[in-house]
Amino acid sequence: MIFKRITYTLLILTLVCHNMVLAQSSNVTYSNTTMSKPFIKPQSLKAGDSVAIVAPSGILKNREKEITQAKELLKSWGLNVIIGEHVFKKDNHFAGTDNQRAEDFQKALDNPNIKAIWCARGGYGTVRMIDKIDFTKFKESPKWVIGYSDITAIHNQLNIEGSESIHAMMCTSLKDDLSEIENTVETFRCALFGQPLSYTIEGSKHNKKGNASGALVGGNLTLLHTMLGSKTSIDTSGKILFIEEIGEYKYHIDRMLQSLKRAGYFDNLKGLIVGDMSNLRKNTTPWGTTIEQLILGVVAEYDFPVLFNFPAGHEDDNRALIFGRTIQLAVGSEQSSVVFNN
Repeated sequence: MIFKRITYTLLILTLVCHNMVLAQSSNVTYSNTTMSKPFIKPQSLKAGDSVAIVAPSGILKNREKEITQAKELLKSWGLNVIIGEHVFKKDNHFAGTDNQRAEDFQKALDNPNIKAIWCARGGYGTVRMIDKIDFTKFKESPKWVIGYSDITAIHNQLNIEGSESIHAMMCTSLKDDLSEIENTVETFRCALFGQPLSYTIEGSKHNKKGNASGALVGGNLTLLHTMLGSKTSIDTSGKILFIEEIGEYKYHIDRMLQSLKRAGYFDNLKGLIVGDMSNLRKNTTPWGTTIEQLILGVVAEYDFPVLFNFPAGHEDDNRALIFGRTIQLAVGSEQSSVVFNN
């Protein structure tokens, strides 16, 4: 009887373990299927479409001129413009309270007649309102979200939601003479209207040569670092990462890159594109290397290509990028190229 009970118990355990393995296998298959789903690609704009201008971040004090100019630019492209109700509100550092900024963004997301949302400026504030946003209706009527810098938080969340977005100029990027930022404006227009995007970049002696293909993700380094450990931290596996930064010490940049490294951002990365590293601050203790050498040191153990000096970030020449879209990256010492798949 004891022997039969033991045999019966072992049989039960074997069946339980077998079912657990099957369940785990099923989960893995489901996860891979989910990961391989094609990204949402909002429709390209056409004349007559509507664009909302909202301010999810910093205050727009004395910036009415730029918003008017942005409105006129969009109208010159045949687009209608809707200005968020709270764009010019003031709440200390921010363009209105967290709830007001979130309300404008949510209304634009939910309105099926709005085909794109153009962020007025960056600064700081998006991370304070991102968790208030519901993307349910957005998925029913996807639209382009445009911005950079602090808007990286929204780009990251859209990536997690499975949608493409546009890293490009904002309203406060405009100048009186648009010829000074001709490439910035034109590539923004091309991205918005679905025209092909491809870039040929002058070489750098620091480039780590190679070819890669993968979906483009990333944005401002500080925001990528800020998102670590949260539900808005992106998955970089099999992708190409873009980074840019402004006004930081080199040791701050190293610290943030080391944090991304420890979080696994580079483990299965296909390639790295480094945009503008603007207005770097000088510490009392010199770092001792160039910013390029710093970055190469962080990723020295990986074999993916690294492209420096891509014109995107906090400089006047801020070329549009489509996050979530697959690109073909070819990095050379004399010349490099970034080509977006249609």
